[in-house]
Amino acid sequence: MVFSAQKALILCLNKNSSMTENLSLSLLNTYKSSLNSYDEVIDHNGQVKPHWKTLFDTLESIGIEGLEQRNEEIISKLKENGVTYNVYNADNGSTRAWKLDPIPFLIHEKEWQQIEKGIKQRAQLLDLILKDIYGPQRLIKESIIPPELVFDNSGFLLPCFDIKQKLPNQLLIYACDMARGPDGKMWLLDNRTQSPSGSGYALENRTVMAKVFPELNKNIYRNRLSPYFNHLQQTVSTLGNLSNENPNVVFLTPGPGNETYFEHVYLSSYLGYTLVQGSDLLVRDGFVWLKSIDGLERVDVIIRRVDDEWCDPLELKQDSLLGIPGLLHVMRLGNVSVVNPPGASVVENYGLMAFMQNICKFLLDEPLIMNSVATWWCGQAKELEFVLNNLHRLIIKKANRKQGFKSRYGRLLSKSELEELRLMILQNPKDFVAQEEVSLSTTPSFIDGKIVPRFAAIRAFLVSDGTDYKVMQGGLTRSSPIKDKFVISNQLGGLSKDTWIVTDAPSEYYERVVVRKNTTNLHNQSLTSRNAENLFWVGRMFERTMSLTSFLKIVLDRLNENVNDKGQKRQEYLVVLLKSLTHLTITYPGFANEEDDSLLENPEPELFSLIADTRKAGSVAYNIVSLLRTANQVSEKWNADTRRILNLIEDNLQSFRDSHSIIQLSHGLDRLYTRLFAFHGNIFETLPRDNGFYLLEAGKTIERILSLISVLRSAFSFKNNDEVETVIMEAVLENHHLLAQYRHIYKSHWSLVAVLNMVLLETNLPFTLSYLLDSLSSYLEKLPKGIEPNRLNIAQRNVLEASTLVKLFDAESMLNVDKDTQYRPELDKTLEQVYDLISKVTGNLTSLYFNHSVIQHSLLETIEKRDSDEI
Repeated sequence: MVFSAQKALILCLNKNSSMTENLSLSLLNTYKSSLNSYDEVIDHNGQVKPHWKTLFDTLESIGIEGLEQRNEEIISKLKENGVTYNVYNADNGSTRAWKLDPIPFLIHEKEWQQIEKGIKQRAQLLDLILKDIYGPQRLIKESIIPPELVFDNSGFLLPCFDIKQKLPNQLLIYACDMARGPDGKMWLLDNRTQSPSGSGYALENRTVMAKVFPELNKNIYRNRLSPYFNHLQQTVSTLGNLSNENPNVVFLTPGPGNETYFEHVYLSSYLGYTLVQGSDLLVRDGFVWLKSIDGLERVDVIIRRVDDEWCDPLELKQDSLLGIPGLLHVMRLGNVSVVNPPGASVVENYGLMAFMQNICKFLLDEPLIMNSVATWWCGQAKELEFVLNNLHRLIIKKANRKQGFKSRYGRLLSKSELEELRLMILQNPKDFVAQEEVSLSTTPSFIDGKIVPRFAAIRAFLVSDGTDYKVMQGGLTRSSPIKDKFVISNQLGGLSKDTWIVTDAPSEYYERVVVRKNTTNLHNQSLTSRNAENLFWVGRMFERTMSLTSFLKIVLDRLNENVNDKGQKRQEYLVVLLKSLTHLTITYPGFANEEDDSLLENPEPELFSLIADTRKAGSVAYNIVSLLRTANQVSEKWNADTRRILNLIEDNLQSFRDSHSIIQLSHGLDRLYTRLFAFHGNIFETLPRDNGFYLLEAGKTIERILSLISVLRSAFSFKNNDEVETVIMEAVLENHHLLAQYRHIYKSHWSLVAVLNMVLLETNLPFTLSYLLDSLSSYLEKLPKGIEPNRLNIAQRNVLEASTLVKLFDAESMLNVDKDTQYRPELDKTLEQVYDLISKVTGNLTSLYFNHSVIQHSLLETIEKRDSDEI
């Protein structure tokens, strides 16, 4: 609805066109001509705000084509950085690229100072409400709010009653959504108190915009975002136990499936806190412990992104796999702090907005500074009557947002739909609220190559220092991609904007860094057992994909060199190579089908499947999916270059799906091979030499050993004629990057004894079995020791036994052949023994580090040490 003030403003815009005659900004003039409501660019006098004029000056110098190019650059950078938003119930997959409008949202510092007062008051008020609801409940006893808004609210968790944390403020992080209302001032639309999201996206938006638009940095002064995060660190540091100057802080995420998982990874890394899932934590002896491969580490502070009721399956949602059983008990003991505490979502109830003015007067003895959208709770007879009589011009919502009710706009409903909604409200009035539909301001957005007005809302972020709140000097603005519709939700395709608090002079803020006094206690470097296992499998899946890609390239090259005419039997060495491919991928029967050799005569369909079929376990595409999924589980470990390479590998997967011929797939394998090398090279050069690195390399080495043995057994366990065996030897050496070295030493002389001696026994060539076993032994040696640190653990013993078998290998005696079957039993059985021993190492590592069997010992040591210290 358009208010008379708005109409006057539009008339003012038309009458005062002369005021812009001195402006050369055709972009600004074009934009103004498209306005049909009040807009952020125009002040209450109908004049262009100075900071917006400066912005349009710069945009004019860039031009529409330049702006389009910058927009493409933004899209590219966000993709490279892995910035995503997971969409629930999406038809085409859950991951959606983050959308950033190249035109920022501007608010002048003088106006922002007034806005700060309003949202700081709102944060203090909600903190008092939260403490009252889980404490004396004066608001209910004094009839300031109806009891149904608390006791019928799924956000009210009775087990959280009377849990108090260390600082006076219990609501430590708060976010609110705002938009400019009909009076030209910011109105509060919504409260976020449970686990507010968006601050990480705001920071990423600022980082990307600073790189893509350096011109804007020179022409407009704006406040920085970093003070907010420094305040957050300072607050968290005060929550740790008094005896620990460097508290152990973890960032609790539901996992990669959560809609804002990127932000969880981003913020945990930026703030220097360990990213964990519920399974990484356990409660013992009245404390929360982090399960790392070094043992148990006591946790002091949990920054949570798991919804309230999922936090503790022992006392809250019993089937939750995301929380920590016993967490509330530890909080009651005061042995862990949680930001924000479970139960905080109770004050997100829309129904409370109808009583906020009275609550403010009761608790703060002052009026609300910032207006809210007019709200009516239907649990009261008078308000219910008003709502039912005005359904056609109101917005209807469930009081409890957790019920998943989609807002209904009365003006968009038919008579039958309005009647259906009316009956729904009458069935249970206290479940519903109605809000006035007001016209909100628009802001410039870059849509389809044009600068056009779109509705927008700002999410502001506040953090408590214990008694007061600090406001981020910016925020996350979201705008609607659709004209004349207020659709800003990321789930529905809303756009984000960098939000600038514009100043008249450069910011003089100096970074304040939280000092970690105990520099030897680097909790933020803790490797959880879950992450340890994922890094191990990243190594294995990388090498599994690499080994198969390498061998497929060789097989395809040999097939291309020997195009088979119809009806002509395949050459024997090709049969051996194709069967080896089936053994390597364990995709039986495949080419190894003894009863049907039709695939050997027409191998293309099977080869196509082995490369491109994501549903075929063991295929290249299947392995890529597994690699990407596992890498995503530990995405906080990767730098921007690594993420960029992973994106390229994902592009390879799509190219396989789009390929229609073996030649196209062959070219795709070439690109994939290069990208896989780049992936490993980057992480090898950039990952710190810690337990995670050693486990990743151990996984890679185990897989490389197993694939090498598989190829050797398939190639040489049965004797072939000399010509066939020569081609196979050449292929095996090429597959393991040993062909050039062999030719350098032996020239054109081919000997299986020489080949096996090189492949098995050389210790200075990276793809030989002896070298790989020595490397694996070295990686295992660097991992944490168990109960008896001076003795080899089971994994090390298996590797030592395998290494001994190989180093005692006598090639000449191993090549004895059964004359009837042409089988080489000693060679095959020795390689089988080594294969079995190395296969067991994965299970050994699982029991040693991933299933936490050593953690029980670590816990006992920790408890015994504490008890002895107390004695």
